[in-house]
Amino acid sequence: MPSERLTFQNPEGTALAARLDRPDGASPCAYALFAHCFTCSKDLRAARALSRALTRHGIAVLRFDFTGLGESEGDFADTNFSSNVDDLVVAADFLAEHYEAPRILVGHSLGGAAVLQAASRLDAVQAVSTLGAPYDPEHVTHLLEDATEDIRATGEARVTLAGRTFTIRKQFLDDLAATRMEETIGALGRALLVFHSPVDRTVGIDNASRIFQAAKHPKSFVSLDDADHLLTTRADAEYAGVVLGAWAEKYVDRSRSERQAPEGQVVTRTGEAYRTDIQAGPHALVADEPEDVGGDDAGPSPYDYLLSALGSCTGMTLRMYADRKGWPLEEAIVRLSHAKIHAKDCEHCDTNTGKVDRIEREIEVRGALSDAQRERLLDIANKCPVHRSLHNEIAVRSSLRRTMPE
Repeated sequence: MPSERLTFQNPEGTALAARLDRPDGASPCAYALFAHCFTCSKDLRAARALSRALTRHGIAVLRFDFTGLGESEGDFADTNFSSNVDDLVVAADFLAEHYEAPRILVGHSLGGAAVLQAASRLDAVQAVSTLGAPYDPEHVTHLLEDATEDIRATGEARVTLAGRTFTIRKQFLDDLAATRMEETIGALGRALLVFHSPVDRTVGIDNASRIFQAAKHPKSFVSLDDADHLLTTRADAEYAGVVLGAWAEKYVDRSRSERQAPEGQVVTRTGEAYRTDIQAGPHALVADEPEDVGGDDAGPSPYDYLLSALGSCTGMTLRMYADRKGWPLEEAIVRLSHAKIHAKDCEHCDTNTGKVDRIEREIEVRGALSDAQRERLLDIANKCPVHRSLHNEIAVRSSLRRTMPE
């Protein structure tokens, strides 16, 4: 996904750092705003995974660092829950002024409570999603453990959270205590999707239950099974992203989507790792390499896609031929595998040295077909267009496209 670094200022003149993630090769059909967890940043794995999933559905995502965190300016000690909500509103105003007002809000942990609060101040928002969010923001005080008493007694204390040390002041605790969520959630007036793990030890599952019960329909709940609070396991973050992206599509105007690749083209984009985002018309796909060769196994490999092309073309060709003949073909199942073998081991190959590619294709046709019909379908399989392309000489012409420096 293309990602652009941005900055904008809050009312105090503090510069907040952000990233705007866009769909590949097209204009977004909607914008979303992401709020990160307490003392986290916009670059947490969960934030990246959720943003990537939404961009695959044509939705651009602005994720930013709250004041005093990540790459944003300001003193974290001067912030509180209310200032986080204010930062969210400023971020939404920035989107509205320079791009388009966000229609979707997504918040992780305390950021989830913040988006629930901010939604009432953002008229364009149609849907809100929370991940591991506390029902009561004051819940985060248990993370401070024994420091709470020191903060109340002396006005502030140094607290170490996730390996980093922060100054927490009494006004932070007072602001949390003054926040009441029940009325806010009950009056949300937007579609709500609640994600939570039943084994979350940072914010217990009972918080999700209370949020869900306080909200009015439409509302949905998705269990994250054995995920931890920060979704540190890639599979957990990817799963949440896939579900979020599918859910969000209902609340955007798909007719505005221009995200498909130009007619007749497939566009791929490979970033720092092997993961490659593919745009084929309006369809978003992902390719990757297995973990044992340095990939994240986030999608099929390029050769998997090659086999998929041959297998799907074979099945479609058999379907088309059987329908034209009026034959009772119920289903065609094609199983394929790819390997490189020594040329000397290939008795039908013209190449005599080195290695050649070999694709094993096993075809199963189901239905009340005669033996003669089955044999004929095997012959027809070899006539599928992709099969022919693989056997014909293929000329690949490559050119280097000029790009403007960023």
